[in-house]
Amino acid sequence: MEANDLELIEKYGAEDSQIKALWDQHMTYEKMLDKLESKSYLSPTETQEVKELKKKKLAGKTTLLGLLDKYRQEA
Repeated sequence: MEANDLELIEKYGAEDSQIKALWDQHMTYEKMLDKLESKSYLSPTETQEVKELKKKKLAGKTTLLGLLDKYRQEA
């Protein structure tokens, strides 16, 4: 994410529970992906899990950026 987006998340996350929840979820997915991708070999199940996590992370990020657009317009 861009620095500007991170600033908006930090600024409005405390008052907008949806932004905070989406950001927390995004970071959880990031940690899970890092853990899986650090392995030297992934089983087919783990490979599928990585794909699913990436899809969920992207969907959440898209929603989050849409919410941040509202705050960008106010600034």
